[in-house]
Amino acid sequence: MKTLSTLFKSNIREYGMLIALITIMIFFQYQTDGILMRPINITNLVLQNSYIIVMALGMLLIIVSGWIDLSVGSVAAFVGAIAAVMMVKLDIHWSLTMLVSLIIGAAIGAFQGYWVAYVKIPAFIVTLAGMLIFRGLTLLILQGEAVGPFPMEFQRLSTGFIPDFFGVEGFHVTTILIGILLSIILIALDWRARKNQQKYGFEVTPFYFFVLKNAFITGAVMLLCFLMASYKGLPTVMVILSILITLYAFVTSQTTIGRRIYAMGGNEKAARLSGVNTPRLLFGTFVNMGVLAALAGLIVTARLNTATPKAGDGFELDVIAACFIGGASASGGIGKVIGAVVGAFLIGVMNNGMSILGIGIDWQQTIKGLVLLLAVFFDVYNKNKSV
Repeated sequence: MKTLSTLFKSNIREYGMLIALITIMIFFQYQTDGILMRPINITNLVLQNSYIIVMALGMLLIIVSGWIDLSVGSVAAFVGAIAAVMMVKLDIHWSLTMLVSLIIGAAIGAFQGYWVAYVKIPAFIVTLAGMLIFRGLTLLILQGEAVGPFPMEFQRLSTGFIPDFFGVEGFHVTTILIGILLSIILIALDWRARKNQQKYGFEVTPFYFFVLKNAFITGAVMLLCFLMASYKGLPTVMVILSILITLYAFVTSQTTIGRRIYAMGGNEKAARLSGVNTPRLLFGTFVNMGVLAALAGLIVTARLNTATPKAGDGFELDVIAACFIGGASASGGIGKVIGAVVGAFLIGVMNNGMSILGIGIDWQQTIKGLVLLLAVFFDVYNKNKSV
């Protein structure tokens, strides 16, 4: 029977950053005298990092495919600017604006994906050009000024909370019920994956480790929901994130498309020879990235209640860093959705904790850069060690 230390060593890429996130949270919880884990600060943490997590889900697929997208911050700003003009200056309904914005995001992804997948121009060059193009178009649309405010219904996309159907004063019962339901779903999905592995003869972790892992995950989910229930409940954007994370985790681990993306990133030539239409698949990953960048643009615009020419500036760096810190390989073929989410929260907790402690933006950027470098070094070191 495998010991815990053996299991950790064989899954160090998967669990290393999770342990690092927990350690950093404990450190800042102590250093900030408990401010970090207060419900109001957790809410702020989720709202501040929601658009990074949304884009990290798309960026992970791009990186697993063996490429990168430098334009996501500019695309988010561009879509946010279009949405602002539609709602404020053209008086178009917010729901139609959101639909059109997502379609525009898909079109941008298709535009960039075409050059990468079919014309074979490196994604670094295409998306660098896209970063400049869409930043310039954002300035052109906004004419150098901020546009807002927006209808309250649109603002709730980022700042709203789910309603409580029980009406208990001071405690959000619906949030607790959602936490219980989510825990049951996560355990069921993990059990299903374990049974499928056993069915096809793959090695599985010992049952005691399966129980320990799910007990830890359930405890973390219920603790978070309890803290949120004592404040205003779950933010609307957290529900959106939960749905997206579950969907992308399922697609990447349980579907043919997900397996083909990993195969393409691991060895594109071999994937193509085995019958995978790699250009079409790569094209699809960029379309997907465009849609998620557009959604992130809508979320950040709703949160700020205004569209500005500087919106989304530097987002691409945090998104890419989240994926690499979360265990994605720079050479493609390796990376998990949960890892990207953990990486995004690790960056978010560091930003939030250092801000509470009064550490300047100069040192914050320096520390984040060092963490990114160490994460990639960790990936390269383990890869060389296993060869």
